[in-house]
Amino acid sequence: MNAVLGPLLASEFGISAAGLGLLTGVYFFSFGLFQIPLGVLLDRFGPRRVNAALLVLASAGALLFARAASFGDLVLARALIGLGVSACLMACMQAFILWFPPQRLSTMIALAYAMGGLGALTASAPLELALRFYGWREIFTALGAAALVLCLMFAFVVPEHPAAHRTPRLREAFRGLARIGRDGAFWRVALAIGTNQCAVVALFTLWITTWLRDVAGYDRAAAAQSLALVAVALMAGYLFFGRLADAFARRGRSLLPLFAGGVAGSLFCLGWLALGVTTAAVLLWAGFVFCGTAATLAHSILTRRYPRDMAGRVNTTLNTFTFIGIFVGQWGTGVILNLWPQSAAGYDPRGYSYALGALWLIQLLGLAWLWSGRTLIEKDVAIARV
Repeated sequence: MNAVLGPLLASEFGISAAGLGLLTGVYFFSFGLFQIPLGVLLDRFGPRRVNAALLVLASAGALLFARAASFGDLVLARALIGLGVSACLMACMQAFILWFPPQRLSTMIALAYAMGGLGALTASAPLELALRFYGWREIFTALGAAALVLCLMFAFVVPEHPAAHRTPRLREAFRGLARIGRDGAFWRVALAIGTNQCAVVALFTLWITTWLRDVAGYDRAAAAQSLALVAVALMAGYLFFGRLADAFARRGRSLLPLFAGGVAGSLFCLGWLALGVTTAAVLLWAGFVFCGTAATLAHSILTRRYPRDMAGRVNTTLNTFTFIGIFVGQWGTGVILNLWPQSAAGYDPRGYSYALGALWLIQLLGLAWLWSGRTLIEKDVAIARV
């Protein structure tokens, strides 16, 4: 939502570019910071119960955000929202692992990400339209109430799989985390998705709209409408790569080339944007986000390496890299933009070239390290399947 609300919040609270990056990124920081303990909770108590409990915090965070009187209040509320929704994606993945066969896993994970894209679509042009009739505080109050309704649905309506939870000893749970930490293939895949999402999601959730305003000359309505088109590309990318990955899996083919090819396409689009190209800018942003969704195949690649009862810990540990990467990307972009004087119209276009160039390089390094170890990763996957 800050991709649309950012200029309003910056004006009302006097927030700099670095402050706006911190405000937006702290959601991902608290989200990512809780992922490893979340994995232990998911494997111990199951996705339904954990999600229901944490969504209470998300609702409280949204209501606190709606009543914020200072920048500190906003940051605290965003952190609380991030903590409260930290189980949503991972609980969804764990439920899929419990309820569906492995051959459908990539498609189901893609559906989960696509629904997240639907949320992002709602927070673009529809949000801009809602702001013409309601204040941002009223909108956040409504979202807090909606999160509470979801919490009640998880608690009283959603079914629970018979194998959804068990009571492993904490020593056993942390032994599984140690096993993950010793896996060289895990580190390569995790850093690759972290560096990719450091660029893709960090830019999509905040800085695309300011780039469109400051570099391409769009007004708020046009930027929000463009963000909606990019959100559609995001959803399409998740579904495209998910379905294609399942087709690869059924033929016994490795998913690594699909992962790498998507990230390479993302790098191609981001390179032109870093150079300041504004011709067909929305198509370049859409292509950047569409191709970048291939990195989420990391969950499908790594989940197959471990027993089912470790699914929660594997996915949440992987997600730690994803969301810490997003936090670094959002805040770091703001810090770079702050190196140039800000005008009343927005940020200096020169800052965007350096910020996008830095994210391009980070993403390239992650992809290069992943690809350099592809033989080891594919060999280990083959052993794990046996």
